[in-house]
Amino acid sequence: MNSSFKNFALEWGPLLFLTFFVSSCRSFIAEPRYIPSGSMLPELQIKDRLIIEKISLKKRSPKRGEIVVFNSPYSFDKGYIFQRDKPLPTKKYCFFMNLPPMSFIPLLRDQACDAYIKRVVALPGELVSVNSKGEVIINNKKIEEPYIGSKCDESNYFLCDEINDIKVPEDHFLVLGDNRANSRDGRSWPGIFLPKEEIIGRAYFRFWPLKTFGFFKNPGQP
Repeated sequence: MNSSFKNFALEWGPLLFLTFFVSSCRSFIAEPRYIPSGSMLPELQIKDRLIIEKISLKKRSPKRGEIVVFNSPYSFDKGYIFQRDKPLPTKKYCFFMNLPPMSFIPLLRDQACDAYIKRVVALPGELVSVNSKGEVIINNKKIEEPYIGSKCDESNYFLCDEINDIKVPEDHFLVLGDNRANSRDGRSWPGIFLPKEEIIGRAYFRFWPLKTFGFFKNPGQP
């Protein structure tokens, strides 16, 4: 076995196995996910593998502090859709393109097929602000966020959009990345908020790497 094949097997073996293992229940119960970026550092590391549980949020709304996976804002945000020069891709096309290795072919990739993973920070009916540091203020009170990886500062201000006293609509949520200095999240979307119907599921447990294997806890505020 050459080194390149061995590295591929170690890198993708667990994910491919679980992909096929849960394929029969993928649409209803759970599915594996791969973390491609550092927007959720330090909680989620690049190349982490997670299981996303999909049942509980069908019966209840997500809680503050929960990590959720959802459809790309490019597929539902009216501002992003207006900017498109072609129709939205079909669900079948997106399903096929999200399978490895198809998902790594740049010319075939459509942003509307992506899935995002962020943390819920504001709930329906709340008055929310996000300041220039990336800190969240709910109903005029800053919330404690022990999970934040890095806050914004003047050196990366272009990624640190602010939100000023906006009420979260019914059945919508504000979701942000823990790495506030490097996350494309609700602060930069034209529509700002995530509709509940676009949520795929919540981060349930991490199965790779083995040293961080375990269930996720919710550090959110009441």
